[in-house]
Amino acid sequence: MPLLEPRPRALAPLAPQEPAPDRVPAALAEGTPGPLRRELSALLGAEKVLWRISDLVRYASDASPYRFVPQVVVVAEDIDDVSAVLSYAHGRGREVVFRAAGTSLNGQAQGEDILVDVRRHWSGVQVLDGGARARIRPGTTVVRANAALAPYARVLGPDPASAIACTVGGVVANNASGMVAGTARNSYRTLASLTFVLPTGTVVDTADPRADEELRHAEPALCEGLLALKAEIEADPALVARIRHKYTIKNTNGYRLDAFLDGATPVEILRGLMVGSQGTFGFISEVVFDTLPLDRRLSSALLFFPSLSAAAAAVPLFNEAGARAVELMDGNTLRASVSVEGVPQDWAELPRETTALLVEFRAFDEAEQEAFERAAAETLKELELVQPVASVTNEFTRDARTIGRYWKARKAFVTAVGGTRPPGTTLITEDFAVPPSRLAEACEALLELQEAHGFDAAVAGHAAHGNLHFLLAFDAAEPADVRRYAAFMDDFCRMTVDRFDGSLKAEHATGRNITPFLELEWGPRATDLMWRTKQLIDPDGVLAPRVVLNRDPEAHLHGLKTIPRVEAEADPCIECGFCEPTCPSGDLTTTPRQRIVLRREMMRQPAGSLVGENLLAAYGYDAVDTCAGDSTCKIACPVGIDTGALMRDLRHRRHSPREERVAALAARNFAAVEVSARLAVAAADSIGTRLTASLTGLARKAVRPDLVPEWLPEMPGAARRLPPTSRSGAAAVYYPACVNRIFGGPDQDRGPTLPEAVVTLGARAGKPVWIPDDVTGTCCATPWHSKGYEAGNTVMANRIVEAAWAWTAGGSLPLVVDASSCTLGIAREVVPYLTDDNRRLHAELTVVDSIVWAADELLADLVVLRRAGSAVLHPTCSMEHLGDADHLRTVAEACAEEVDVPDDVRCCAFAGDRGMLHKELTESATAREAAEVTRREYDLHLSANRMCEVGMDHATGRSYRSVLLELERATRP
Repeated sequence: MPLLEPRPRALAPLAPQEPAPDRVPAALAEGTPGPLRRELSALLGAEKVLWRISDLVRYASDASPYRFVPQVVVVAEDIDDVSAVLSYAHGRGREVVFRAAGTSLNGQAQGEDILVDVRRHWSGVQVLDGGARARIRPGTTVVRANAALAPYARVLGPDPASAIACTVGGVVANNASGMVAGTARNSYRTLASLTFVLPTGTVVDTADPRADEELRHAEPALCEGLLALKAEIEADPALVARIRHKYTIKNTNGYRLDAFLDGATPVEILRGLMVGSQGTFGFISEVVFDTLPLDRRLSSALLFFPSLSAAAAAVPLFNEAGARAVELMDGNTLRASVSVEGVPQDWAELPRETTALLVEFRAFDEAEQEAFERAAAETLKELELVQPVASVTNEFTRDARTIGRYWKARKAFVTAVGGTRPPGTTLITEDFAVPPSRLAEACEALLELQEAHGFDAAVAGHAAHGNLHFLLAFDAAEPADVRRYAAFMDDFCRMTVDRFDGSLKAEHATGRNITPFLELEWGPRATDLMWRTKQLIDPDGVLAPRVVLNRDPEAHLHGLKTIPRVEAEADPCIECGFCEPTCPSGDLTTTPRQRIVLRREMMRQPAGSLVGENLLAAYGYDAVDTCAGDSTCKIACPVGIDTGALMRDLRHRRHSPREERVAALAARNFAAVEVSARLAVAAADSIGTRLTASLTGLARKAVRPDLVPEWLPEMPGAARRLPPTSRSGAAAVYYPACVNRIFGGPDQDRGPTLPEAVVTLGARAGKPVWIPDDVTGTCCATPWHSKGYEAGNTVMANRIVEAAWAWTAGGSLPLVVDASSCTLGIAREVVPYLTDDNRRLHAELTVVDSIVWAADELLADLVVLRRAGSAVLHPTCSMEHLGDADHLRTVAEACAEEVDVPDDVRCCAFAGDRGMLHKELTESATAREAAEVTRREYDLHLSANRMCEVGMDHATGRSYRSVLLELERATRP
């Protein structure tokens, strides 16, 4: 046993609550039942079968208000795996549900038996025909697909607010649309072809000219049945008219019966039916979209109205003027949005009745943009707008940053409002559509209904298309509150159908919470056709049998998840999943959402339960140890939840008092630690990588893997002495980070070190820098901060601020820092640990990253004499926090003719030394970026942090270096 074994009990929730009614049962405490686990492992390989209780729990929750615990999770790698699972399910009478991003709001990606993860191994984009089309794998996020299309000035039609996280497969399976798509740009209308696997395992590529012939050979009864249903529908003119009418507005409730009208052959019919089928007809393995022009010239305004009805009444005017988007946000939504970064804080004071419209015109060229702006100006003359708070302007703008803030507030609707819900309540997101001409009337009716049932919902939506969303919060653990919700749903659904002939699900798909009301909207004739279609395609009911169709009138009340209170940092989480694509550990252990989901399940369990104990035992490695602590989840989260901070707090909680004392001692004596570390690196360099790796491996076993780093072959040698500088005439104080004082650069003795390059560049540009003589023994405090050593963090945080204050003559000179993580540490992360006096000193400091210094202060005075052909960049996560990534590109473009940033770039997870403590974390985090980087040759591989460069070296086999080293070479006389 290691000498310093961690204390897992220290991770137990601090404030146990009453056991929850929806807690995971004790029968699942050991995870997947043995026979099921063994059979699937033999069929697919053990590495593809997730069976531990922690695996089942983390996959049990998604963005919906429901929670169903699977019996097993399969991570499918290819179509063969999917076909094998389907065949197994048929033979054993089991059920299968496919899950990608888990951003669905109605529970359609949850299953109680075999859940298949089709996100991890299913990403990729191939741009076709100069951008006119795109072939996309189902696990690809919409943002990632659009990034690949952006150089061609093209974009996908569907544009859901969850584009940062939702995957293309889910978008197609739900026929999700978004702010602009409406009924003309959704998946059904813009899909060129798709490849899918039927429940029988038959694979169909609708683009294959022989597809119908092959399908008739493989599935003759299916082909015959589809054509028979088509003939039956077409023989009923009233039914045909009804089906066509239902899709004149947005509608994703039930199956696309118009596929029988639009398709002439079985394959064409199936192509339409698969869209919006919510995983109940088959698995979509690939899609080809017809893309649309990306109109880059934007004119946008956030216009404030005295009431919801007044705003709704203005929508037709902007539609007529040619607005591409008209988005509505009511007073509750606007006030909740103050939790979103960049939103004016005075929105918190907006009157409850205030409603805003986000109106946007998108144009191809200047002339068209000016024409739209004239039309908008004329429309404004007809409106009575209000300015209830100082930040409201009610003016159109072209400013990209302002427009970005408007959209950030709008897209954060669910998460921002959800984050302000009463603690312990479950969030329901409803989504309906009415004819756009009746939007104002529908808004009034909705407000009346909410008041009658005691709800104060938040309302937002795609007003241009008559599509509204609203959020309700109630306590799923309280039967009376569930009954109140049920009564509201009964009245709401009848109002939408009987009064407005509307759609009960406009774009979120039926899921589990509208299945009891499907027949209310569609009537018995059409609903019967949907049941028969499901029976025809999936006669054994293998695929998601209780999604879309369910005869239980209370199906929407089963499986509602309770939301136990957890740590304050994470408690606002509504489990939306926006954080997951950015998380470095997502493909290795857990994501931020899953870390919170696991905490909540611990809270649901009674004290001493075996489920709780097994979750706790796995949590140390799965959640705490393998969190990179980069906090990019905070950037992705619309309400800024920092799960990384929670994990750092849990690391602190797990430390023994002795460990905390040792860490604080290291901080107080860091000068000796620094010198010793540099000598150790030099010694390792001299004795060789193999022996050093063996020695560190033995030490990791004896002490603890999370305390002793593993020596990697890519580790550089020891740093040389810092170059001499003078304080006299210095334009800035240069602070070489301790990592650059300990480790050498990629060229070792063959070229300048990073400190030498920074000093040289400053002198070359006429802005010399000064390195203080006493930098040894100081640090940005990040090593203590990232590991949760609070005492050591406090010691070093105060030391660096006091030193920087003295070096910069009270803040009169900027402090230039040559590692982005250290810049972030000194600029922001030290602040909570400072004394009151030092916090005041810190406020006077100007902390600048060396890349920003070079881009803003040096480049204009440097002469570039030579440039490389191509460069690929790795922007660090710290640069993303600081907003400095554009500066990295600016400097790189001075050094290379062509500069690329990989579409799949994210935090490398090296995180100082975490990539040496858990190299598997960096290997997993960088896998997609490395694949993209190594697909072609680049002359340069550039970044802005030495340890991130080492991590990328390890991941790619290429040699990464600071962009400033290359700038020095490019401008060297």
